[in-house]
Amino acid sequence: MGASASLRRPSSGRDAGWLVGADLFAVALAFIGQIVLTHALLAEHYGWMVLAIDLFASFFLIVDLGLPTLLARDGGRVPELVPTAIWRIYRLQLLVSAPFVILALLLRPAEWINLNPPFLVMLFAGLIALVHVASYAPRSGLRVLGEARMEAVTKVVERLITTLGYLALYFIGTTSVVAFTFVFFVGASIGWLLALALVMFRAPASTGHEDWTSLDPSWASNKSLLYAALPFAITLGVLPYVVRIEKFMVAGSQGSEVAAVFHVAQLAWLAGLVVPAAMRAALLPVLGASRGDALKHHFEMGKAVDMSFGLLPIGLYGGALIVALLAPVAFPSEYLDTTYGASAVNLFFVLLFGWAMTLMATPTYTALMAGENSWKFTQFIALVLAGAAFLGWLLILTLPSNATQRLYGAALASSLSATILLFISWAMSGSFQHVRQRSDDWGLMMLCTTFAVVGFVTHTLWWVFGLPLFMFVPRGWKAMRSTLG
Repeated sequence: MGASASLRRPSSGRDAGWLVGADLFAVALAFIGQIVLTHALLAEHYGWMVLAIDLFASFFLIVDLGLPTLLARDGGRVPELVPTAIWRIYRLQLLVSAPFVILALLLRPAEWINLNPPFLVMLFAGLIALVHVASYAPRSGLRVLGEARMEAVTKVVERLITTLGYLALYFIGTTSVVAFTFVFFVGASIGWLLALALVMFRAPASTGHEDWTSLDPSWASNKSLLYAALPFAITLGVLPYVVRIEKFMVAGSQGSEVAAVFHVAQLAWLAGLVVPAAMRAALLPVLGASRGDALKHHFEMGKAVDMSFGLLPIGLYGGALIVALLAPVAFPSEYLDTTYGASAVNLFFVLLFGWAMTLMATPTYTALMAGENSWKFTQFIALVLAGAAFLGWLLILTLPSNATQRLYGAALASSLSATILLFISWAMSGSFQHVRQRSDDWGLMMLCTTFAVVGFVTHTLWWVFGLPLFMFVPRGWKAMRSTLG
């Protein structure tokens, strides 16, 4: 540990800037990597790889135990305890991981969605999931130390190594899905180890006295810690299915090739989701530290909402333009025509509405995460998942009769699920009064976003009626600048 490390404090705007910038750069590299994969692998093999990785990421995320989230919430109070807290988290996670590995071998979850890739693909996919879980604690530690910039570096390095590995395999002519999955594992491992080394180096020197209650009373014992983290553990075990459930349903009903088309449609959409994810990551320590101060909490929430409004038109129109221009150049034609039922570009336009709703919900659902009652956030995610499952069952498995209808049904179900997420986050965070105070802004946002997405999907000029959204940009920029110190 660096005894002379300068003490920094988390800042929602500054840290969000670092994390958004790094995540967007990392996602750009990931996008290049996915382009390479679609050209190097058959659609079926590409489907195997992305579905296996998503499947194990969902299955093993419960091993996280919710502990890195607690560290992000509480660690900023006593920075010198962060490294010790990380090793404590690892000991608990290691105890839990073994039975889940055994469960994965016995239950064979790949068979649930008719997935039958080579064994080594499944093995490396499982290892990738476990390494990613291991990386959450040190990255949370860097964030609460005010070192989101270093967390950002680890993400970029991980993705850079992975993408360069993909390119190397492509140029030597390798078409093995096992080789590409192994490269992903190597990149993830290096990103994790770098984050762990950096947090140990940057943390203040330990005083030698571990007063865990100075973080929060829940850290006093492993039993109380696990109980306090349980809501986040359950949430994290459920949360992946909110964004992946449609893809799994498409795969189970239409096969890996059609699921691969939906995955390509989701690529840019998932890239856009790094913006609300980075905002949540930067906002959580700030709201956690201010949850006992109503005035400060309200002030931070107001800035976060302004930032969301300001980022919305940039992401909405920028994403649509980038995908419309680059996708035909980047991806093989089979993903963009009706070979497997629909164009990935048109599906992305439908998904854009859900991205907008997720972005706008970020301040209120992060407030639930940072609140005193962690179970409230678990209830929130359970309600959102129930809504997503019902919409998926209705719009993917029940009403459609062919691949085209199922793909569009999946995109629509995803966007409607995100809308449910927004409304429930308002209700459960007690934000309706604040929403009513800004009802004109919210009404304009809903109307203009709908016009923009309809215009993109139908390839008509309805998108012009969404341009008033850019009026929010100056206010969002002002809110972000106010937190850059």
